[in-house]
Amino acid sequence: MSDWLSNPELLSLFFGFAFYYPATMSIVWMTGGLYYFLRRERFDPPRHLPPEMSSYPFVTLLVPCHNEGPNCEDTISALAAQIYPNFEIIAINDGSRDDTAEHLNRLTQRFSKLRVIHLDRNLGKANALRMGTLASRGEYLVCVDGDAMLDPWATRWMVWHLSSGPRVGAVTGNPRIRNRSTLLGRLQVGEFSSIIGMIKRAQRVYGRIFTLSGVIAGFRKTALERIGFWSEDMITEDIDISWRLQLDHWDIRYEPNALCWILMPETFKGLWKQRLRWAQGGVEVMQQHARNLLSWRKRRMWGVLAEYFTSVIWAYVMLGILILWALGLVFEMPPALYVDTVLPRWHGMVLALICMAQFAISMVIDRRYEQGVGRNYFWMVWYPIAYWLLSLFTTVWAVPKTLARGKRKRATWVSPDRGVGT
Repeated sequence: MSDWLSNPELLSLFFGFAFYYPATMSIVWMTGGLYYFLRRERFDPPRHLPPEMSSYPFVTLLVPCHNEGPNCEDTISALAAQIYPNFEIIAINDGSRDDTAEHLNRLTQRFSKLRVIHLDRNLGKANALRMGTLASRGEYLVCVDGDAMLDPWATRWMVWHLSSGPRVGAVTGNPRIRNRSTLLGRLQVGEFSSIIGMIKRAQRVYGRIFTLSGVIAGFRKTALERIGFWSEDMITEDIDISWRLQLDHWDIRYEPNALCWILMPETFKGLWKQRLRWAQGGVEVMQQHARNLLSWRKRRMWGVLAEYFTSVIWAYVMLGILILWALGLVFEMPPALYVDTVLPRWHGMVLALICMAQFAISMVIDRRYEQGVGRNYFWMVWYPIAYWLLSLFTTVWAVPKTLARGKRKRATWVSPDRGVGT
């Protein structure tokens, strides 16, 4: 152990990995995102002119709701305004304790396409989606959270994918941030385009998508029936369903034209709880499915598997560097282990330049979908620090918390932070 600690080459590799991992991943995301855009996206017609289909199959729009009284009317109104000729809306009220039931019942008088299922207790989003699927009349499902607003053309774009081939099991849409009244809100505008959107484009290029967007996703009912629907004991049902569909050799598409306007946390506490839940969901999925990926038939999943495990290793490497820095403030450390500062130097400047290039590329791509989004990119100078630190600490906390959880219990609803003033 002492030989390892005194080996400058190994320690240089240790510290170098902390810098080169985020830089490399940003370059991978930029390259994959640009390739996807240049090969597929730039040839797409405008959002309001989706590709024509020979027929328009019946579609069920599913809305699981829990304590969505203030938001469900906007959500249902947006669904009823879909520019699609043949659909129904099913809202599942999953044991809400507020006035969600009254709102939904009143909305059935306004919208003839709306049906409401009332469940008497909180059994979780996965169960609500399963109940809605069993009650649905369509082979194709579009699932939207109860506080989201779907773009009028989104259903047509998603159904176009689902009906384009028999092995397309799901489509993930393009979430856009509605609430932008604080710095955290503005940062997430850039995050969803330059990070999350870019990652999905890159993952589509090299094989498989790590996760659907739980707030807006389309499914083929046959595919869901084959894998047994959503898992009711997984803390993030969207990550789990994505992996189980792809392990069963269903294809998942990404459709950036399928816009969905969502509410996101605008407090540090709310953002921490959300991202910790996402991190726990990733660990759970690895526990559940990593061993099934070793066969050659599952090789297309190896890219997202490697990306995930590398991100976990990076989080713990960074934790080690922070610990060494803190120890150096109190104790005299060996020269090879002494970290004099964690403030950015030339490494930070390089990372900042790479990240700003990534934001610029995403702006070029995103101008197809949202006007004026560039106004929020002034704030993105702060985002590299915020994003990587948040990823670091949520991952470090989520791994032991999930591994120590033991037998999983039913994952029920917990009402999230939906921004200031909502």
